[in-house]
Formats: sequence, C-alpha cells, structure tokens
Amino acid sequence: MAYTAKFKVWRGDAESGGLHDFDVEVNEGEVVLDIIHRLQATQAPDLAVRWNCKAGKCGSCSAEINGRPRLLCMTRMSTFTEDEVVTVTPMRTFPVIRDLVTDVSFNYTKAREIPSFTPPKDLQPGEYRMQQVDVERSQEFRKCIECFLCQNTCHVVRDHEENKEAFAGPRYLMRIAELEMHPLDTADRVRPAQDEHGLGFCNITKCCTEVCPEHIKITDNALIPMKERVADRKYDPIVWLGNKLFRR
Repeated sequence: MAYTAKFKVWRGDAESGGLHDFDVEVNEGEVVLDIIHRLQATQAPDLAVRWNCKAGKCGSCSAEINGRPRLLCMTRMSTFTEDEVVTVTPMRTFPVIRDLVTDVSFNYTKAREIPSFTPPKDLQPGEYRMQQVDVERSQEFRKCIECFLCQNTCHVVRDHEENKEAFAGPRYLMRIAELEMHPLDTADRVRPAQDEHGLGFCNITKCCTEVCPEHIKITDNALIPMKERVADRKYDPIVWLGNKLFRR
C-alpha cells in the first residue's frame, strides 16, 4: 500500500550544503534508491547520486541512511515505519563532490600500493596446484564488491583524516590477507601490512564487518589472522629463528 514518507536528503558540494526536506510517495516493495530516483523524477532533477546495477552487486550506491553506512539499493523501505523520517547523507569519510556522490579515489590509491600476486618464478602457467581448502580460505574475500562501506565506517580514518596516508583500511588489509594466505604467493605480506599499510591502527571493533553487504567476516577471517602473523613474526622466538634459517 502506498504512503507518503518524509525524507531528509543532503544537498550541496565540497563548499557547503545541508539537509533538505522532501515528502515523497512510497510503494510496497521499494528500496531507498527507488525513492531517490522518484525525487529526481518529480522534485529534484539535479540531485546527484551514484548507482549502477540496483542489485547489490556493483557497490556504487553507497551512502548513509539514518547515520548508518548502507547500500541504497539494498535498504528496503519496509525497515522503516511510515511516520519515520528517513535521512540520506553521503559517506562521511570521503570528500563530497555533489549531493550524495563522494570522491572515493583514496581507495584506488591504496589498491595500487599493494603488490600483485607473486607466484614462484619457476612455476609456469598451467602448473599451479592448490588444495581445495586453500582455495576456500581466501575465496570469501573475493566476494567484495568494493562498495567501500567498510572503509567509510572505519573510525581510524572516519574520525582521523590524518591517518589516511598511513592506513590502507579494512578492504585493502583484507586484500593483503587474501594474498598472504595464498599458498603460491611468495611475496612477504606480513611486514608491509604492519609497517606500510597500518595494520597496527586497527583495534578490531568489527564495525567493518557489521556494514559489509556481502557478510564477509573481515575482522575474524582477515584482520585478526594478519595481526597474529605479525605477532608471530616479531615476538615468537621459534618463528623468528625459522624465518632466519628458511626464508620464503
């Protein structure tokens, strides 16, 4: 059954902006992105919003709804009461370009800083052999759609802009973990994770895991195992000796 909902949508650019009130029709089964599109069609034709697939697989329509980082296309209007005011704002961690569109180039910069998969030099294409358990261990991380909600909610950069230079964020620390867990990757991922990508900044609050639309256990399966490997490398005397005698 259709009803009229009250929306507050952030309008503005890098210089200034604020919340604007809208009354907009809502139909049964719709998501927040449907309402944003209706606003564009009926009341705010110049409203800027980034989106693509409308199926929760492209990661484009990231924003904050009532203060929580979410995908607009995966947040159903049925989760709100009819008299509830729905507030839609851009991701807070990244600079605003206009309205709900933010500049997420920080993430691509961090992605380029991570060395790619490095197989053994004498191993030719077609000779890769892996146990299924090794495939499954890091396959979970490949579900990432790069919506950057985990990057946005991580308080290390959300509340401390000065940390961005030294901190890769949960998405890219997870990428490092994926490569480190690959049995054919020969690069040293442990030392750079701590010294160059800021793993030590993470205090495992699990906020990144909570907002992940793909339900990836970023903290438990990627960040904590990497922290354990760093601790082993630095403080376990047996591991330290083994690394000295048998380098990867």
